[in-house]
Amino acid sequence: MFRQITIIGVGLIGGSFALALKKHGYKGAIVGCDREPVLQTALAKGVVDRAVLSPEEAISGSDLVLLAAPVGAIVDLIERLGPLLPPDALLSDTGSTKAEIMSRARAVFGQQAGQRFLGGHPMAGKENSGVEFADPTLFVNAVWFLVSDQDQKQGQNKAQNEDGALTGKVHELCELITATLEEEFGDDPQLHGIGGRALREMTRISSSPYSMWRDIAHTNTENIEQALEQLEQRLAYIRENLRTPGLRDEFERANKFNSQQKKNGES
Repeated sequence: MFRQITIIGVGLIGGSFALALKKHGYKGAIVGCDREPVLQTALAKGVVDRAVLSPEEAISGSDLVLLAAPVGAIVDLIERLGPLLPPDALLSDTGSTKAEIMSRARAVFGQQAGQRFLGGHPMAGKENSGVEFADPTLFVNAVWFLVSDQDQKQGQNKAQNEDGALTGKVHELCELITATLEEEFGDDPQLHGIGGRALREMTRISSSPYSMWRDIAHTNTENIEQALEQLEQRLAYIRENLRTPGLRDEFERANKFNSQQKKNGES
């Protein structure tokens, strides 16, 4: 049982994790670490029990430390906090890419990496960011990838690469498509008021900060490039089949996929 949990980065993901713990009966202390305005909001909303500005101070006495920050910050925090981690504490993260994070954990913890660090990537989010939008139900029916150094020692080191490939195809590709749509339509004032629900739904995830996506793009470049290449091939196929039954086949597959997504969301 974790008597105290520290969350470094009390935004949408970190804040939702804290609220989910409370919702499901966690009785220990939750310590939040972030900028002062964020912590004031987190305290006011009851997201955390105690607020600490210093990461080094925040991890003192904790059994679990969750790094809920952009990938670049997570990598730096592992190196900064790893040597200071309480002896029996577990360090984990929510970073969207895993290769560089796991590499840094191995460098910091050495042979103990499998016992001291557990990489994580929750496939959950909203179009809005920040602790103001933290939601205890955010992770319901969501996949949370876990990668440990022990997996790699047992010959399962493809796990982090599979995570990168899957998220490159699902998570990052969706965000880049959104950015492309906004580039295409954003400069035309005539389209601002007539895009309707379809355009709003397609672009609603675009509010994530560039700093987060910069780190993702820089640490998962190869997988994202492969996903974009596959998308280009699919778009070329659609263009070539605008007047053939191939277009119907594309929409039928899309309808089946949409139906399955709805079922997954309800299960």
